[in-house]
Amino acid sequence: MSKRPLTILTAICLGLIVAGASARVALGWGWWSNRELNRASDYVHDVMKLVHENYVAPDAVPYDRLRRDAVHGMVESLDPHSEFLEEKAFSGLDADLRGDFGGVGIHIELRDNRVLVIAPIAGTPAERAGIRRGDEIVAVDATEVSRDVGMDDMVQLLRGEPGTKVSLTLVRTGEKQRLVVPIIREIIKVDSVRSIQVLEGGIGYIQIAEFSERTSEDFLAALDHLWAKDVRALVIDLRNNPGGLLDAAVAVAEPFFQRDELIVYTEGRLSEDRVEYRAATEGEPLKLPVAVLINSGSASAAEVLAGALKDTHRAVIVGERSFGKGSVQTIFELKNGEGMRLTTARYYTPSGVTIHEKGIEPQIEVVMTPAEDEKISLQRQRDDLRDPAAFAERFGFEPIEDRQLQAALAALRGVIVLDGRAGAVSPALEDKR
Repeated sequence: MSKRPLTILTAICLGLIVAGASARVALGWGWWSNRELNRASDYVHDVMKLVHENYVAPDAVPYDRLRRDAVHGMVESLDPHSEFLEEKAFSGLDADLRGDFGGVGIHIELRDNRVLVIAPIAGTPAERAGIRRGDEIVAVDATEVSRDVGMDDMVQLLRGEPGTKVSLTLVRTGEKQRLVVPIIREIIKVDSVRSIQVLEGGIGYIQIAEFSERTSEDFLAALDHLWAKDVRALVIDLRNNPGGLLDAAVAVAEPFFQRDELIVYTEGRLSEDRVEYRAATEGEPLKLPVAVLINSGSASAAEVLAGALKDTHRAVIVGERSFGKGSVQTIFELKNGEGMRLTTARYYTPSGVTIHEKGIEPQIEVVMTPAEDEKISLQRQRDDLRDPAAFAERFGFEPIEDRQLQAALAALRGVIVLDGRAGAVSPALEDKR
């Protein structure tokens, strides 16, 4: 009988040893670190089950719908730029990045549960209809925009077959009543690099409407064109440019940087998440005075370009403080043809200045009213109407002075006077392709 207590004690000791070893293995494999995840998942599972079994309208709460709505809420409550993409929206993402899609032609974002226009796309039905940056969309046709609307829901409401009509109901700052704007949808083919010309005094001008897969190639071609005309300085117009591909913005910046020079970097939640984007320039960089035009509709990749050129003293920034979208979204492919756009990092200029929620501050500030901005934007798109009378007859107002552009030109002319070398160094653009 005396051996039995000893046997029990030995078993207990062995059990404790095995439990301790198992605990160490669990820690090493990360099992315990998932306990919080498992508890949270179980809680969501229980709530979904309660809703599915007890909600008054059973047809409204199938599990698949509850699953999608739960993921929408989880991802889109994080910030205005993270979103869950259902199958149709995710399949359309590639068209966005190529720069071709059907719709009205506006860039929007969710901010404080409101759908706001970042900027109308140049040359699209939205711009022609008078949509302005800062307009709030409160209804699309007869569908009121709810406070919990998702980004992909809004995209699906706005897009449609070419030739179909859609009416946007807007709330505009300074207007007491809602505005109802009818628009005919078109295939939106965005020419990201537009309005290439030589202005008075031999100053080149390039407008970049957004950053897509074609932007880098088109920008280099524009530089080649202007260089053949012996331009002495350059204006890069990024006003109302809502951004796009980071790689495209880096490629546009490259001709102005030495090889391996830092253009921008991103940093995530861990120090090892830092990613640096450096110039892959071949030969000498382009050396001539540069002015960059920005306003509050300049966002994301547009801010990366402006920030890099300002931070390294390669350009003077003229206009208004930019939008302040300095975050990086990574695309994740999920099951069922769905996907997720998730904020995973933030942009920083070469000296470590964050763009997020601060924007790029111009060195020469020239603030224009929304009405001025709308008129100037239209004037830039209609270079074919050079006669003021013909322009006024077509659009109902005479062309106004682009005060921001004039300030940029004045700054560049001053640099040209002080620096006789301006425009004297070949950019060797063919080697940069």
